[in-house]
Amino acid sequence: MKNEKLKITKSSGNVFIDLGFPPDEAAILAMRADLMCKLEILIRDKQWTQAEAAKVLGISQSRVSDLIRGKWDKFSLDMLITLATRAGKKVELKLAA
Repeated sequence: MKNEKLKITKSSGNVFIDLGFPPDEAAILAMRADLMCKLEILIRDKQWTQAEAAKVLGISQSRVSDLIRGKWDKFSLDMLITLATRAGKKVELKLAA
């Protein structure tokens, strides 16, 4: 880089809004991303194989692979809540002021 200045834009706190998604869609995408991340961490912390995770979550091993690889477009918010519940986690939705 020669004498180029980098432009840094402060985040809104939701990367999906920053990428230009409408606020309602951005909220759902952020929830999906958060749940997927937490499920991946749970699988890693429990040291489950994909086959073991599939059995606990009640899905196929290939779906566990999709989850771990972050293929967010393959999972609805409803499905991610179901998977978290099957894994023994309590999912709550809170409204901010």
